[in-house]
Amino acid sequence: MKELSPAAPRALLHTRQVQCRGWEREDGLWDIEGRLSDVRTHDLDDSRGNATRRAGEPIHLMSLRLTLDDSFLIVAAEAVSHQTPYADCAVINDSYARLAGLRIEAGFSHAVKVRFRGALGCTHLTELLGPIATTAFQAIRPAMERRRAALGLPRLLEGPRPPLMDSCYALRRGGEAATVRWALELEEAALPPTTS
Repeated sequence: MKELSPAAPRALLHTRQVQCRGWEREDGLWDIEGRLSDVRTHDLDDSRGNATRRAGEPIHLMSLRLTLDDSFLIVAAEAVSHQTPYADCAVINDSYARLAGLRIEAGFSHAVKVRFRGALGCTHLTELLGPIATTAFQAIRPAMERRRAALGLPRLLEGPRPPLMDSCYALRRGGEAATVRWALELEEAALPPTTS
């Protein structure tokens, strides 16, 4: 496995960790949960109006859960700020329930930025929605394909081409991965070439 080149001498200052997990619920819905933490290697005093934090103690520790249906429609959302730098940070958490009714699809990131721009949201919770959205695709689509395969149903195609085709360099039309992965679909659909 290739790694980054050796780094110059340096000292660690800050660690941000984002963890996202996808869950299949017994009621047929899906939960996607994300957690974000920021930890510094030095003490943080209260001179800028923020809470005092010791080195290694999270400045931000926040969680967000989206509940989705099979069409990636958000049916419920919940945000919790476990630890924040300012006393009133957690006041905005309930606003994230307004994600209900949005669908994770093209335009989702823009809709989120409009809905939670500036003082209408929390920078960190809003940032967490990007990794949560991609985790939803990573968790739900394969699970739905396994369900279909178990029932003897054909693979799920959405629209005129496989949903991930041309979504990145490796899955570009004509590339080895796309040719192997979607050979049958490409042949059956006789897909027109994509435009740049």
